[in-house]
Amino acid sequence: MRWCHDIWCLYWMSISRWWGARSPDPVRRSQGMIDQRFLDGTDPNVRSGQQDMSEILVGVFGANGKMGTEVERAVRASENLQFLAGVDVGDDREDVVEAAVVVDFTTPDAVMDNVEWCLSRGISMVIGTTGFTAERLATVRKLCEENHGTGVLIASNFSIGAVLMMSFAEQAARFYPSVEIVELHHPNKVDAPSGTAVTTAQRIGAARAAAEMGEVPDATVHDGGARGAIVEGIHVHGVRLQGLVAHQEVLMGATGETLTIRHDSYKRTSFMPGVLAAVRYVVKNPGLTEGIESVIGL
Repeated sequence: MRWCHDIWCLYWMSISRWWGARSPDPVRRSQGMIDQRFLDGTDPNVRSGQQDMSEILVGVFGANGKMGTEVERAVRASENLQFLAGVDVGDDREDVVEAAVVVDFTTPDAVMDNVEWCLSRGISMVIGTTGFTAERLATVRKLCEENHGTGVLIASNFSIGAVLMMSFAEQAARFYPSVEIVELHHPNKVDAPSGTAVTTAQRIGAARAAAEMGEVPDATVHDGGARGAIVEGIHVHGVRLQGLVAHQEVLMGATGETLTIRHDSYKRTSFMPGVLAAVRYVVKNPGLTEGIESVIGL
């Protein structure tokens, strides 16, 4: 029976080698793998007793808003981060002058002045405020260059699920002639379409252009506003409804089939892992970063 034992051992050795070849290295930080340093402030390559325990001082602009309040709560509960102060309309921004990073959830009218104020004082920023045009992004990029060592990360959505949704939609775009976006939010949201919907449409539009797909088929002649806004050739529909937080569907269609990619945020806590990861990222990465894709390894 010795030969049976040998065959059995060889079988398990082969299975182990096969599984080992397929299993990802848990500490490898290549594309497609989340960088744990930014998500929880630890480095998986460093033993726990040797971690860098220096705290990042964090301030908040828009502190009295729902997102600002949630950011403060998340920072206070996080390791390696320390909440310094929150500032809202009419408050003295000098309260956050010692911060390493300021998180901004204010308004499109206020954010650019906040950026200039922070960067001129060597304070990096994480921005969730919407309304950033190409011209505004160029201005922020220039301010970063003029204030060496400062970084700004601007994202239309900090939910990891929402970022994946946008990535999936971009990948699928070249396979489907028809595409529309429906974004659904609480009725207190001041902008429409949402920043996430605009970003999604821009990425889908770019993917379709690269694939030389042409215009989305649509025979509508008399609209009356029912077909929604148009962003990069993509129809975007906005819903504002009590009971909602933040939701989006990307609907794609081809002959005989449809594909729906949907993401739902039921609580604002869903955005906090992305916000905190962005705070840890921006202090180590000067210049302008758009989105959190590079933060989470996409």
